[in-house]
Amino acid sequence: MSFSTSLTNHLLIAMPGLQDPNFARTVTYVCEHTEQGAMGIVINRPLDVTLGELLVQLDISTEYAAVRDTPVYQGGPVQTDRGFVLHTAGPAFDSTLAITPDISVTTSRDVLEAIASGEGPEQILIALGYAGWGGGQLEQEMGANAWLNGPASTDIIFRLAPSSRWVAAAQLLGVEDMNLLSGDIGHA
Repeated sequence: MSFSTSLTNHLLIAMPGLQDPNFARTVTYVCEHTEQGAMGIVINRPLDVTLGELLVQLDISTEYAAVRDTPVYQGGPVQTDRGFVLHTAGPAFDSTLAITPDISVTTSRDVLEAIASGEGPEQILIALGYAGWGGGQLEQEMGANAWLNGPASTDIIFRLAPSSRWVAAAQLLGVEDMNLLSGDIGHA
């Protein structure tokens, strides 16, 4: 399959038949998609860890209860010991990839320090790990009907309850009941 359309700034919605425990019923925000592969952050798998707990480990203090109580997400099965901050536009940080004018991902400590001091981006999603695909792998999975994809929505990424994101992302595409979708590929 030749590379023709980038899925950067799209949501990947796991089809009901996708049984891989890393991705069953997930929504993944695609941060980058090129011929060399793709990288994304799963946005609907909160862990039993808060940002406050991570900040303590990093020796960063905060006086803000809302910051301490911010959930941390399982961003994917790759580099699960590495943090990623998906966020809306704001100040520049040491290691930021601007995905769109409105959404960036940052991996440097300075974003966490800014969040802890109340000076971080307006909307954030903190994740440990990421989802990664080699060149052509995501296209193969799409061809095998493992994923639906559609445009990203900041409301779904940052504002909606994590348990509602899978259904809401599908509804953006007009799919009202994910359970009615079949993973079988039809042939004429």
